[in-house]
Amino acid sequence: MADTSSVPTERRRTALVGLLLASVFAVATCGLIYELLAGTIASYLLGDSVTQFSTIIGTYLFAMGMGSWCSRYVKRNELRLFIRVEILVALLGGWSAAGLFLLFPLVEQFRPILYGLVFVIGFLVGLEIPLLMRILRDRFDFSETVSNVLTFDYVGALAASLLFPLLLVPHLGLIRTGLMFGLLNVGVALLLLLLVPARARLMRERILALIVMASLIAGFLLADRIQRWSEIAAYGERVIYATSSPYQRLALTRHDDDIRLYLNGNLQFSSRDEYRYHEALVHPAMGRVARPAHVLILGGGDGLAAREVFRHPQVRSVTLVDLDPAMTRLFSQTGLLRSLNGGALTDKRMHVVNADAFRWVREAKAQFDVIIVDFPDPVDFSVGKLYTETFYRMLRPHLAPGGIAVIQSTSPLVAPAAFWTVAQTLEAAGFQTRPYHVYVPSFGEWGFILAGLTDPGTTTRLLPSNRFLSDAAARQALFFPPDMARRRVPVNRLDNQALVRSFAEEWARYEG
Repeated sequence: MADTSSVPTERRRTALVGLLLASVFAVATCGLIYELLAGTIASYLLGDSVTQFSTIIGTYLFAMGMGSWCSRYVKRNELRLFIRVEILVALLGGWSAAGLFLLFPLVEQFRPILYGLVFVIGFLVGLEIPLLMRILRDRFDFSETVSNVLTFDYVGALAASLLFPLLLVPHLGLIRTGLMFGLLNVGVALLLLLLVPARARLMRERILALIVMASLIAGFLLADRIQRWSEIAAYGERVIYATSSPYQRLALTRHDDDIRLYLNGNLQFSSRDEYRYHEALVHPAMGRVARPAHVLILGGGDGLAAREVFRHPQVRSVTLVDLDPAMTRLFSQTGLLRSLNGGALTDKRMHVVNADAFRWVREAKAQFDVIIVDFPDPVDFSVGKLYTETFYRMLRPHLAPGGIAVIQSTSPLVAPAAFWTVAQTLEAAGFQTRPYHVYVPSFGEWGFILAGLTDPGTTTRLLPSNRFLSDAAARQALFFPPDMARRRVPVNRLDNQALVRSFAEEWARYEG
């Protein structure tokens, strides 16, 4: 009787085909996750999310096309090559987020590494689908093969697009998400290796898959430490707290008595000189209103602007609208940070709202004597919408008669076009403006714009106990030398986002 022990049983064949179809789902899901990780990290580290996602997606899809085209040159051993590709994608894709975070502060030319990695992963993913279709061609007719593969491919893409923002990033973070889907890739490879007949002699692939799996498991367990290493390298300071919320990466560092907050790698304040920024932001507006009883703060989730507002005895209520509850919770519950903001977020006159400011301003009805707009810089379109003519037109009805608004407006020295675009946009929305600037050591020369339904004027009543902002400093702040003087700029609208582009270009030139 012939020896049939090495011949796969029908059950084994059926299981192998089922696993190959399931692997289509895994390939699509993992591939899109790696693409989303690269786009998200690029927008965190390089700014301008639309540009980053657009170029990442374009590079990835082009690479997939190249991979699919090159698959024609594979003439045999499709299953062996598919398993090898799965293992390699698991290694590169799984470690992509951790690697990008670690390399960003260490290399000058980050973009070639970013796009090179995206291209290689996209190329390998592009190889996978044609290989799977050829492996399955003997099990199904052509139309059924195409139908099955594309169905699982599109369903996997949908799963990734929903899981990534709703579940993975909020609960696992970017590094663990990449490592987990790397484990999914290598898990598919190992299952296929178990179902492949022993005579296929794939021991090398088995060993390699186990090594890659071990590295991914170790990375998953050490993800917090890896993130911390990358932040220490980026900031050059001891990281005392870091967390990822659904909206941003928050990191606090400490060097001697200096506490610094970074959001997505961008410095928000240094405790050594933040009083200069916040006195300049708050008091020129508060001092121009006779009785600033009701105050609205948009952004400012650290409570430092609110601290300055509460120094005015006429204040009866403050509404603070900040998108991220992780931010307001951190600065209202942590003793060290409460001491910085004077407990402003837990003051009985404070009402904290965690909501998107654009939607909140559109739906709210209340009016305020002073409106303080303290958003992050317009590094991407999601923030840029909060600097548009549309947003400022929605803000106008919330300003009580005789009220004053103030907007932080980036550096008029480093990014003069961006600064004056904010002023031009406010004026297009019907405000009269008074720009001014002060020097903050951590930021350099920094700009603000007062806005009112009538001219805000040049005089203000300042508190005598300010550490920095005196009457003389306030008068000097209104003067702009030639290198910061007003220039012709467009209005920032939702459909052009001119501010985001000029901001990115000017800061890129300054930072080299």
